[in-house]
Amino acid sequence: MATPKFENLVEMFERSIKLYGPRDLFGTKKNGQWVWTTYAQFGKQVDQFRGGLASLGIKRGDCVAIVSNNRVEWAVAAYACYGLGAALVPMYEAQLPKEWAFIINDCEAVAMIAATPEILKKVEEIQEKTPTLKHLIGLELPKSDPRSFEALLEAGEKNPTPAIKPEPKDTATLIYTSGTTGNPKGVILSHGNIASNISAVHEILPLEGEDRSLSFLPWAHSFGHTCELHAIFSLGGSMAICEAVDKIVANLAEVSPTVLMSVPRIFNRIYDGVNKQMAEKPAIIRNMFRSGIRVATKIRRNEPVGLLEKVTLKLADKIIFTKIRAKFGGRLKYAFSGGAALSKEVAEFIDGLGITVYEGYGLTETAPIATANRPGAHRIGSVGQPIPGVKVMIDKSAGHDGKQGEVIVAGPNIMQGYHRRDDENKAVFTEDRSFRTGDLGYLDDDGYLYITGRIKEQYKLENGKYVAPAPLEEQLKLSPYIANVMVYGDNRLYNVALVVVDMDSLKKWAEGQGLGSESPESLLKNSRVNELVMGEIEKYSAEFKGFEKIKRISLTAEDFTTANDMITPSLKVKRRVVWQKYGPQIEALYQDAASKEAQASAAS
Repeated sequence: MATPKFENLVEMFERSIKLYGPRDLFGTKKNGQWVWTTYAQFGKQVDQFRGGLASLGIKRGDCVAIVSNNRVEWAVAAYACYGLGAALVPMYEAQLPKEWAFIINDCEAVAMIAATPEILKKVEEIQEKTPTLKHLIGLELPKSDPRSFEALLEAGEKNPTPAIKPEPKDTATLIYTSGTTGNPKGVILSHGNIASNISAVHEILPLEGEDRSLSFLPWAHSFGHTCELHAIFSLGGSMAICEAVDKIVANLAEVSPTVLMSVPRIFNRIYDGVNKQMAEKPAIIRNMFRSGIRVATKIRRNEPVGLLEKVTLKLADKIIFTKIRAKFGGRLKYAFSGGAALSKEVAEFIDGLGITVYEGYGLTETAPIATANRPGAHRIGSVGQPIPGVKVMIDKSAGHDGKQGEVIVAGPNIMQGYHRRDDENKAVFTEDRSFRTGDLGYLDDDGYLYITGRIKEQYKLENGKYVAPAPLEEQLKLSPYIANVMVYGDNRLYNVALVVVDMDSLKKWAEGQGLGSESPESLLKNSRVNELVMGEIEKYSAEFKGFEKIKRISLTAEDFTTANDMITPSLKVKRRVVWQKYGPQIEALYQDAASKEAQASAAS
């Protein structure tokens, strides 16, 4: 299929509606059945909603906020806004109302679309603090309510409003990045930014009109927004909207996707879940499974493989791997991973099952893809080569070993800037408007990019060695006993960690150890549990350097969530918030160690 060309999202929308009218576009599960909306039906709703928004006075240059998970109405609102020259400002249902209020005020939104009556009520409670917000729209309000989605469709049918054709430089969306250290920043993405990224995605990934995805990545995030919603829509593919995160596996089997856009956390769950299942199988199946993965990995690495190994892999694939793939619907051609670093171990594992995962890299500010692995240019462990039209450079002055440095990106995908943040814009743009990502990384001789951490998160140990905690944390979370973790060691002799224990896995282990009657609090204080978790840390950090490894740990059962404000909606740890609660507990790890060393010294 030829790569479609367009300069703005309205042009893309009109092209797809015209070409693919009778095809299925969005699938939603209702009363146990998948119900599909066609391109033509969707196009009609967009036209009506555009007219409805226009009847409220929404015009070019306005901002329209939306708080909703993925649903058909989310996409209707997005394309309706584009056709009015208004900017869509997406937010997460999981965010706190105070964050909604900050974003509404920062972008001066004139209208807000709320997914549920409960969200609408919360917005009404903060409306006094948001003076620009004039209109509230509820997606689930009854049609009799003039603020309802249905009422706006009806108003739009009576008020036909042709779509304008935005210029490439015109703002399409303001996506607020989740601040780990302060208020979120509004990233201004133009129609041209997003259109260029969609075109590049089509050039590197073999997407086709017959492709179907299971949509669980939030469209409020730039990855889901561009690489799934827009990219698949522009080619005539279809998207089944996942019921909920805990329904992913069931929905995969029901809709049989051919492609999957995901984040490492989902692949980590697959890795963990399959390994747990295999651990309960008879020894002959376990051994065949492990041998099959090992041989598949050798083939992937272009290592020599003997005839017996090939037979082993063929048997493992027929008896085990095929059944695992069937749980994904049986049609999955490949998956694309972004949003965070994917462990090499997990990538090789998924690849060994017969599902190719192409990992990419980018940020909201790069609309979002900057580099990606792709067919014919795939190097596991890297985040791929620059996409067409994009250039990646390394500023080694920000590194400490002469090899790595700050990743700088240039191209048509670079944001217009942060909304109302002049000082920060000056800091992130070079003289030629290349973008300083704040990420550490390096390029190999073939131009593949490797990400090694965040500049702001790295710290120096007492011995002068620099540590980037995020890659180590991601690796440790592969353990079935570790739900989350924060590594710390700023200006200290060694690293320690606050570990959120996976209590389900721990309880199962405790029952096997005769500790089943112990309370969660008692288990976390048990020295045997500490030894178990330390053993897991040593196992999963084996490939890291000695100075990076964890020496002491503190355990907790309280996970990092958006509700307790310890992670952002995009799952990044808010280290400052975690430290505010657990700082004394973490400090005690060093004090206890110093006390024991002093006692040992006195005794000698």
